[in-house]
Amino acid sequence: MEMKYNKVTDEVLKDLRGIVGEENVLTDKETIKLYSSDEAPIGLEATAEVVVKPKCTDEVSDILSLANEKMIPVTPRGQGTGLCNGAVPVYGGILLSLERMNRILEIDEDNLMAVVEAGVVLSDLRLEVERRGLFYPADPGERTSFIGGNIGTNAGGMNGVKYGKTRDYVLGLEAVLPNGKVLNLGGKVVKRSMGYDLMHLIIGSEGTLAVVTKAILKLIRLPKIFITLYVPFSNMYDAAKSVSEILREKVTPTAIELVEREVILEAENRLGKRMPHHDADAYLIIRIDGDKEEELYGDAEAVSEICLSNNAVDVLVADTKERQSVIWDIRSVFYEAIVKSREADIVDAAIPPSKMPLYIERIKKISDEYGVKILSYGHAGDGNIHVHPIKDGLSDEEWNEKLPKVMMKLYSEAKNLGGVVSGEHGIGWTKKKYLPICLDKEEIRIMKEIKKIFDPNNILNPGKIFDA
Repeated sequence: MEMKYNKVTDEVLKDLRGIVGEENVLTDKETIKLYSSDEAPIGLEATAEVVVKPKCTDEVSDILSLANEKMIPVTPRGQGTGLCNGAVPVYGGILLSLERMNRILEIDEDNLMAVVEAGVVLSDLRLEVERRGLFYPADPGERTSFIGGNIGTNAGGMNGVKYGKTRDYVLGLEAVLPNGKVLNLGGKVVKRSMGYDLMHLIIGSEGTLAVVTKAILKLIRLPKIFITLYVPFSNMYDAAKSVSEILREKVTPTAIELVEREVILEAENRLGKRMPHHDADAYLIIRIDGDKEEELYGDAEAVSEICLSNNAVDVLVADTKERQSVIWDIRSVFYEAIVKSREADIVDAAIPPSKMPLYIERIKKISDEYGVKILSYGHAGDGNIHVHPIKDGLSDEEWNEKLPKVMMKLYSEAKNLGGVVSGEHGIGWTKKKYLPICLDKEEIRIMKEIKKIFDPNNILNPGKIFDA
């Protein structure tokens, strides 16, 4: 049943200004529009009625309490780097921007932990801890993202092979419920066993259960040495097969990225930099880190031998910071290079890494069957591949007719191989229709009941993951 929400009245605006100050309540239509989208390739036309920028947890609490009382929807927003329209205010109401809550509150070197507000930029945190010889490994690729947004989607990224996802580094959360009550979950302990883990329920909930305002994050010691292998192949299948064998040999690189040549060329042009090689059909980009040079180069040699045995054209080694930076800078713009220059969509499927070669084959068959160009790249080491159907050469009518079928087929084939519809981007608004591919009715029913317990009035990010 469609929810009925109230509008933001002049009285509500007055109350909001009383909470955060007049300068932090934005009503100008052009300004609001800047806050009303994310980086999804196919966006939504929706705007909030007001943007509110709190500075502290108490202000977030007061805003949510007011919205809950007045039955006004609230959409939490970080940096807006999501790809599923998850931060788009589809029911209007209040857009809650956490940009002012951007303090690194503590770096606890004794316990290897950091305490940060939700609006801290990922790259700022990493730079600060690395100055102290520490490392925050969770790396979703978009380093301008906010920590709160990373927690909201349980962001993964390139370092997932060795270090896992955001969830693996969250030890504690401060979060505000839709009724304004503040929860303090977890803490500076590595182990705990005390009933249901509400903290991990909130992680990955995409701002539908509570607004994360603060986090305690686990750090590790910064590895002393990093090297990057850049490996060209004559086809995607051989590259994907190499990944399976690398993992089976119990060599654990930091990252293993798989990419097609056309994506490389687009990214080079966008960034104005050049990879050390761009004439092969497919590439693996492999990062290895460690503290002992002998062990590191031993792992690199083992990885190289596996790639060469699977018909790699060559293995190029980048062992200086400058050479590696060029490679990873270009890698960081793969998504932009595709979606900013053409009309495209994205599938964020994750499958067992051993099934990657099969999925690559099926992607090619789907492309041929429907006559739709498809480009692929992604985090092959943990089975999370990003697949882009491209409009190139199709009329609007053909694209609109074919795209839904291609998307459903790509997700269904991932499920058939033991995979899921989202590895790291979340569900948001865009992927709701695909969720039943992987979750049965009972799982979805339980999730909806959990949402009702946290948010009985359904004011918090309504319409995301499930219909409002």
